[in-house]
Amino acid sequence: MIKRNPSIANIKAGYLFPEIAKRRREYAAAHPEAKIISLGVGNTTEPLLPHIDQGLVEGAKRLGTAEGYSGYTDEGFEELRKGISEVFYKGAFSPAEVFISDGAKCDIGRLQLLFGPGTPVAVQDPSYPVYVDGSVLIGAAGPWEGTGYKGISYLPCTAENNYFPDLSKLPRDGLFYFCSPNNPTGATANRDQLGELVRAATEKGTVIIFDAAYAAYIRDPALPKSIFEIDGARSCAIEVNSFSKPAGFTGVRLGWTIVPNELKYGGGESVNADWARICGTIFNGASNVAQWGGLAALDPEGLKEIRRLSDFYLENAALIRKAVQTLGFSCVGGDNSPYIWARFPGRDSWDVFAEILEKCQVVTTPGAGFGPAGQSFIRFSAFGHRPDVEEACKRLNKLKG
Repeated sequence: MIKRNPSIANIKAGYLFPEIAKRRREYAAAHPEAKIISLGVGNTTEPLLPHIDQGLVEGAKRLGTAEGYSGYTDEGFEELRKGISEVFYKGAFSPAEVFISDGAKCDIGRLQLLFGPGTPVAVQDPSYPVYVDGSVLIGAAGPWEGTGYKGISYLPCTAENNYFPDLSKLPRDGLFYFCSPNNPTGATANRDQLGELVRAATEKGTVIIFDAAYAAYIRDPALPKSIFEIDGARSCAIEVNSFSKPAGFTGVRLGWTIVPNELKYGGGESVNADWARICGTIFNGASNVAQWGGLAALDPEGLKEIRRLSDFYLENAALIRKAVQTLGFSCVGGDNSPYIWARFPGRDSWDVFAEILEKCQVVTTPGAGFGPAGQSFIRFSAFGHRPDVEEACKRLNKLKG
C-alpha cells in the first residue's frame, strides 16, 4: 500500500483558520442563542461594487459569443499584465515579467515548488501561516520543536524592534518571506527599512518574496507600496499581490506575481524563465471571467471603487482600534492596514481568544497561530459589515475588569 507523504505527516494538525472555525462551531452548538460576530479571518464581506461587477458580467457574456470566446491563458491576458504594470508600477515591467494568478496564496505555493525543499527559509515572526506551512509541505523544514519548525529561521518582529527584523539573521542563499503592510501585525515598513532589506538580501544572496496583498490600504504617501520602489530590488525580489482585499475578489480569485528579468540564480540562470515553466506546467491561468473583472478594476472608475471599498474597511479598523485602546490595551495597525494587533501581556493568546468568544461572542484570531512571537497577542480583522463591527466594539467593553 502507498505510504503517506512524510512532509504532510510533519505538519501540525489544524491549519490556524480551520481551527478557529471549528472552535466557533463548537461554541455555537453549545450556545444556539448566541449571535456570534467575526473579527477573525480576513475574508471580505461587502458586495462587489457596480463597475467591477459589471466587468465580470460582461466578461462572462463574451465567452458566450464566437468572437469573444477564449481558452487557456497561462500567463494571463496581455492587456491585464500591461495594465497592472502601468497602474501599480508606472510601467516599469514588461508583460513577460507580470504573471496573472488565481490569488497570492496560490502563487506562494507555486513559488515554494519553484525553489524546492533544499532552499533555506526565513519568515517574519509573526507571519501569515502559509509561508511556514507551505514550506513544511514541500519538505523544506525539519520536525516541529514546540514553538516552530527546525530548519526555518523565525525573525522576531515586535514592538521592541519596531516590527522590523534583525536582518543579520537572514540565511545565505535562501528565501525570506516579507509582508508589508503586515499580516497579522498591521505594521508597514518604511522606505529606509525596505532599503536595508534589499541591501541585506543582495549581500547574502537571499531572494525576498514580498507579499504586497494589502498595499491598497496604505494611506501614508511616504510609505512604499512595492518592494520595487527600492533601488536594487529587481535583482533580489519577487512580489506577489492580489485583487482579493482591494476589490473584494476573495471568492473571485485573481492576483499577480512580478518576477523581474534581472533576478538570477547563483549560476546565472533566469528565475523568470523557470517561473514561466512552472506556470505552464501546473497552472493553465486564472479564470478569464476573473481577468475581465480585473481589467474593470484597473480603469479609472474601477480604481475609484477600490479606494471606496478599502476606505470602508479602514473606517472599520479605526473603530476597532479605538475600542481596543479604550480598554487600555496597546495595539498597532489599523491605519495603513485592515488588521489591528493587540497585546494582552502575560496571557496565552488562545485563552484570550476563548475569553473574548465567551464574554463577547466575538471571534478573533490568536496571535500564537502566526508564530512564536505572536503569543499574548490577538489579531482583529476589519473585514465585516459596519453594524456588526459597531456591535462587536460595544461588546468588547465586557472585557473590562
